[in-house]
Amino acid sequence: MLLEGKKLLITGVLTEKSIAYAVAELALEQGAEIVLTGAGRGLKLTQRTARRLPSTPDVLEMDVTVPAQIDAVRDNLQERWGKVDGILHSIGFAPSDCLGGGFLDAPWESVATAIHISTYSLAAILGSFRPLLGQGASVVTLDFDAGVAWPGYDWMGVAKAGLESLVRYATRDLGASGVRVNAVASGPLKTMAAKSIPGFRAFEDAWVEKAPLGWDITDPLPTARAVCALFSEWLDGVTGEIVHVDGGYHAIGA
Repeated sequence: MLLEGKKLLITGVLTEKSIAYAVAELALEQGAEIVLTGAGRGLKLTQRTARRLPSTPDVLEMDVTVPAQIDAVRDNLQERWGKVDGILHSIGFAPSDCLGGGFLDAPWESVATAIHISTYSLAAILGSFRPLLGQGASVVTLDFDAGVAWPGYDWMGVAKAGLESLVRYATRDLGASGVRVNAVASGPLKTMAAKSIPGFRAFEDAWVEKAPLGWDITDPLPTARAVCALFSEWLDGVTGEIVHVDGGYHAIGA
């Protein structure tokens, strides 16, 4: 029961193949109490998927581009729990013209949307939830290695690079309160988000062939285990890290 008694907010559950779903399922098995969030057209999907978990958590509406909705979730959890022990930030979106080629032709309006939702949203959540995050709290965001340029990933790659930098600055500002902020950079997995990226199959094929430990593109459990370990007290001295859960792919050259 690695997370017994922990109160966790988990974003990004859409289907059973979502990394966030695997995190939610494992967190419940390890003794945590969780609340999920959903937004827009995906809210009903999150509510339906929540019913497939070992116990059905509440689902709150939180569009991260609407500050009032972020604050409303914070107020709900303040009344419900009085604190938040952990947050999973599993939120990312880029318009189609920001992906799949034409990198230098993407309009600012689309790029701004990608950065707002995929990067700035973490800062917006942290700024609102800061009063509820006390000593020992852990915030984890999901990343895809932004140290190199990937085929087709384009502005989402730039957004992830910003997310990695944001983790470091948030670590600086929240460390004095005992709050840890880390990212987990997973290898490619067959999620709904992955399907929206043109050419993502090339990522999958390369990983399976090249990762020293091998890589199962259908198994989010290794990533979920890393997230839950970061939520736990076992990694209480770890913050500001980009933890790669990718079978070792990131360490290997051509």
